[in-house]
Amino acid sequence: MKSPTELSERFAKQWQNGGIREQRLLSTESWPIQLSIGLPSAKIFSEQPSVIREHVAQWRNIKTGKIGWTGKKYISSSDKIQLPEYWQINSPSEWIAASESSKVQQEYKILEKIISSVDSLFHGFIIRKRTMIISKPIDEVIRACQIALTLGPNYAQGKPLRALSIENCDSKFYERHRNLVIQLMDIRFDGAVSELGLEQFLAAADEKDHWLLVAPLDANLLPFQQCRIRTSELVKVELPASFIIIVENEQCLHQLPSLSNTIAILGAGLDLSWLKADWLAEKTLAYWGDIDTWGLTILAKARVIQPRLTALLMNPIVFHKYSKQFAVMEPQKASLESPIGLSQKESEFYSALYHASKGRLEQEFLPKNEVINAFSNWHKVNLANCVVN
Repeated sequence: MKSPTELSERFAKQWQNGGIREQRLLSTESWPIQLSIGLPSAKIFSEQPSVIREHVAQWRNIKTGKIGWTGKKYISSSDKIQLPEYWQINSPSEWIAASESSKVQQEYKILEKIISSVDSLFHGFIIRKRTMIISKPIDEVIRACQIALTLGPNYAQGKPLRALSIENCDSKFYERHRNLVIQLMDIRFDGAVSELGLEQFLAAADEKDHWLLVAPLDANLLPFQQCRIRTSELVKVELPASFIIIVENEQCLHQLPSLSNTIAILGAGLDLSWLKADWLAEKTLAYWGDIDTWGLTILAKARVIQPRLTALLMNPIVFHKYSKQFAVMEPQKASLESPIGLSQKESEFYSALYHASKGRLEQEFLPKNEVINAFSNWHKVNLANCVVN
C-alpha cells in the first residue's frame, strides 16, 4: 500500500516525461488517470492496526481528485473495512496539484500562460521543450512564436536579420533566440530552415564572415590540397587560376576531377557577395549546385553578379536522367516566381521543379563519371577559346 506522498512524487516524476506531459496537457482523452494505492496484506492488518488507521486517515484528508474506496474483509475483522484502492485525477490542474511540487506548479503556470497566447501549431513543441522554454522570458517566447508565424521563404529580400522588425522585436532578438526561432519555423516548414540555414531560407543578408573551402584542382597552383578562406579575404586576394568553379555544397569535393589551371570554391550557399571581387572579371567561371528551386535560386543570384557564369549539370536532361533513382521531395521550396538571373529555359525548368512532387536532385547523388565529363568538357571548350583568343 502506498501513501499520498509516494503517489504525489510519482505524479511529479511523470511531469518530467515530455511525452506524458504533452499527451496529458493537450489531449482530453488522457483523462481521467488512476494510480493504484494498493491494499494492506492480512498480516499488516492484524499486526499493525495503527499503521492501517494512519494510512486510512491520510487518504481521507486528500481533497484533490477522487479516492476510490473498496470494502475488504479480513479474517481478523468481523466486518468489511473501507480502504483506499486508487487515486483518480480528472484534469491537468488536478494532476499538477496532486504532485505537491512547487517547481512543477510554477512550470505549469508558465507553460499555461504561453500556450494560451500562441498558435496551437506550437503547443506540442512548447510543452516538450519546457526546459528551454521556461529559461526564457515569457513575453519573448510568445514573440518568437509570432515571428515564426510571420517569416517565410525569401521574406527578408536581401535585408539583414536585424533589419526585420517584427512584433516590435529589437535588433538583438535574433541573436538571443535564434535557435528557438529556427526550431519553431522548422515546425511550419518541415525542417527546411535548419537544413538551409536561417539566412538562406529567408534570403537575408548574412553579416557573418563565412569561411569557404578552396580546393585547387591543379596540384601545381597552391602548396596545399584544400584550405578555408574567409569571404572578406577572398574579395581582396586573387586566386592563381584562370578557371574558377563555384560549388554549392562542400560534400561534393570528392566528385571533382583534376583540371589544369582550375580552383574550386565550395560551400558558399547564398553568401555570394564575394563574387563581386574585381579579380574575378578576368576569370572563366562555372557554377554547380543542387537541382531544385533553391539551387536554381542561388544560381540566379550568382548570375546577376557574374553574368558570364556557366551552369554545370543543372538542367532537365541531367534531372530526368537520374530523377527516378535519386529525386526526392523538396522540403521547402523557394519562391513560386522564377528568380531574376535565369534564362528562359532555366525559368521554365524552375517552374517544373516547383510543381513536381519530387523536384529535388541533390548534387552529391550524381555519379562521379557524370560530374567528371561535364567539368572536363566545360574546361576543354573554354581552354580552346582561351588559346584562340
